[in-house]
Amino acid sequence: MENTLLNGAGYIPVILAYTGLALMLVLAGIGSATGVSMGGNASIGALKKNPDAFGNYMLLSALPGTQGLYGFAGFFVINSQGVVNAAMSMTQGVAILAAGVALGFVGLFSAMKQGSVTANGIAAIGSGNDVFGSTMILAVFPELYAIIAFAATFIISTSL
Repeated sequence: MENTLLNGAGYIPVILAYTGLALMLVLAGIGSATGVSMGGNASIGALKKNPDAFGNYMLLSALPGTQGLYGFAGFFVINSQGVVNAAMSMTQGVAILAAGVALGFVGLFSAMKQGSVTANGIAAIGSGNDVFGSTMILAVFPELYAIIAFAATFIISTSL
């Protein structure tokens, strides 16, 4: 065992685990930053036509930010258990990598798609249409998949 740790092979599960945790944070964060920016850009344009609806624009713009929070929560749930250490098994390392890839990529794409939905709703509100409630409902659908990915991450973490 000592020789395995010295030549680095014992740290492969740790490297896999930290790679998964990094992907979880980074990809979900990039998706949220992109989605929130899409809503913010649409809000700037809509403010020119309808400045009184700023509160609605702000709420819709913020929705894609939740995927980044799910990425952080997944990181916290796994990392707080103290399972990532030199004694962890390869199975644990691969499980954390899988959770990171799943939550990271689902967070990335769902936040960008949610940003697209909210940006279109913001543009419509800016044009005078009363679609705030409808936009909120439709924006929940991409969010659902990020919630499912976070739930899967939580389930994986309980089996570590």
